[in-house]
Amino acid sequence: MNLRINSEFGTLRAVLMHRPGKEIDRLTPYNKEFLLFEDVPYLEALQKEHDAFSNLIKESTGAQVYQLRELLIRVLYDEDILLKLVRESLKKSGLVHLAEDILERFSTAECASILTAGLKIHELRKKIPNLNSGELMESAFAISPCPNLYFQRDPMALTPGGIIFSSMKMDGRQREADLLRTIFENHADFKDNVNRLYPIQGHDNPPSIEGGDIIVLSGKAVAIGNSERTDEKAIYHAAKAMLAEGSVERVYEVHLPHKRNYMHLDTVFTILDENLVLTYPDALNSVLQTSRYTLKEIKDDKVHIKREVLNESLLTILEREIPHLEILHTADGNPDYSLREQWFDGANVFAIGPRRVISYNRNIHTNRALRQLGVDVLEIPSSELSRGLGGPRCMTMPLSRSRV
Repeated sequence: MNLRINSEFGTLRAVLMHRPGKEIDRLTPYNKEFLLFEDVPYLEALQKEHDAFSNLIKESTGAQVYQLRELLIRVLYDEDILLKLVRESLKKSGLVHLAEDILERFSTAECASILTAGLKIHELRKKIPNLNSGELMESAFAISPCPNLYFQRDPMALTPGGIIFSSMKMDGRQREADLLRTIFENHADFKDNVNRLYPIQGHDNPPSIEGGDIIVLSGKAVAIGNSERTDEKAIYHAAKAMLAEGSVERVYEVHLPHKRNYMHLDTVFTILDENLVLTYPDALNSVLQTSRYTLKEIKDDKVHIKREVLNESLLTILEREIPHLEILHTADGNPDYSLREQWFDGANVFAIGPRRVISYNRNIHTNRALRQLGVDVLEIPSSELSRGLGGPRCMTMPLSRSRV
């Protein structure tokens, strides 16, 4: 597995997912906004729907589905790695001095759960009865949970040239990216195949970039959304690394409106085949500011790139990069149904092969329109999964696809 992909639709061979766990039960009506949720899902039903999703991927493609928890436990058997992650996780609560005590009293599997689901003071006190928690209340988090972790698309991205590890915009999600980077740079199955493009070595506080903003247009072109969650400086550095690596010739910076329904570039459109794109009505035309990065020269080991501001819509760029482009709007363009189904990520389907996708069963009008175009649509239950306001693409990180 070389941990590079050259398309968004090549037949899926391996994918990373995270089965929702106790971190979801940490959500309450009072902390959900702080933890970046707009609803409080029912965990048991959420797990059943997620299991149906991962099982469907296995049955329909034969792809290997890696589960984050299993990979994390394997990496955490290295006590140096475990200690570092626990210390970093305790910084926010000011309890870093308790890291060694936690390692002594909790098993490796328990520590994996703590790093994803968090740890409250009263839970910690059961293991450390004489705990001095300072001014923290018993219900306070010593380590905050990561309820967004089942959206595996955001903490990293694979490109034709290697991996972009995310620097998350929201502080509450940064530990997700730290976990993914730790796994891939240390797990025996992956570490020898990691070509890290971002963050640049030595950048301790890199500008933010998130995987949902990164879309492979072709083997030679990548688009990155300049959005609420991804900064222009990060796009510049990522583009420079990709262009210097040589597998990509063009990187497009796509300026998105700072609105909830444009949170990431993959909420605007999804590529389903070499000439088919699914999008929310008028989204492509409404994105009018774009830039293109190309390689200027590499001289004396220094990389120089060129940035051109294009007075072109995203649609124009896609038409140039994707010959004979065919566009399908969510709900086939019906304004009422499009609004409703876009709220549940109608355009965020997961391509498991050319013109073969997994979609939420609730988006019936979009699914019908896809089938009318000859797309094989496999449906998953979505009453709880959709409460996180992320679609099937958001929940998956493809690690290997057939080259196209």
